[in-house]
Amino acid sequence: MNYDCLIIDDEKALADNTCEYFNMFDVKAYACNDSESAKTFFKEHTASLILLDINLPDGSGFEFCKEIREKYDTPILFISARNTDDDKLIALNIGGDDYIEKPYSLGVILAKVKVVLKRYKKTVESAVNSDEYKNGNIRIDKKNKLLYVDNEEKKLTSMEYNLLDYLTENPNRLITKQELFDNVWNDKYTSDGTLNVHIRKLREAVETEPKSPKRIVTVWKEGYRWNPQE
Repeated sequence: MNYDCLIIDDEKALADNTCEYFNMFDVKAYACNDSESAKTFFKEHTASLILLDINLPDGSGFEFCKEIREKYDTPILFISARNTDDDKLIALNIGGDDYIEKPYSLGVILAKVKVVLKRYKKTVESAVNSDEYKNGNIRIDKKNKLLYVDNEEKKLTSMEYNLLDYLTENPNRLITKQELFDNVWNDKYTSDGTLNVHIRKLREAVETEPKSPKRIVTVWKEGYRWNPQE
């Protein structure tokens, strides 16, 4: 069975309340309270999105995220009471798509989840009829959402892929941060910090010298521009 959202949180009351709230608004959700029960869930079910707490009773949410990323590109939104920049950067760098601080509003988190699910569904549906993008030493297999650089596959999260896809579809022009928030995240709650981390990860994948980018160029105080290479 496929669920819209899997919630993995050791705070049972909060996880159950969030799950019940989502189900009331037609977002089919399931709650687990540790990584082991989540692993059992994946043996029989799938989820289109994961809400993952950092502090789990049987290990770190960071480590479990890495395990998930080895098998799935499902969007992962971290949820945690930990609010340091270091925690946020770690979460995004290991494959998280966003970071939501506790305590959260059920209405706000539902809105964010619905946006991500809508975007994910659209990406999956459009991939069926897509082919590929080629430029210089990079190739994007749009049907399977895979990036190859010098014929070597580069691992991307779902959000990183969506961001790269949007950039390559809009070459040689200024793409503002707001445009990326509106068209890639579709989410007014996304922060500049989240975008910056994803841009850095993409540069590490597609640039010969990530610190001196030629493809993903920063337009100061405005946004970015995708420059195809010869």
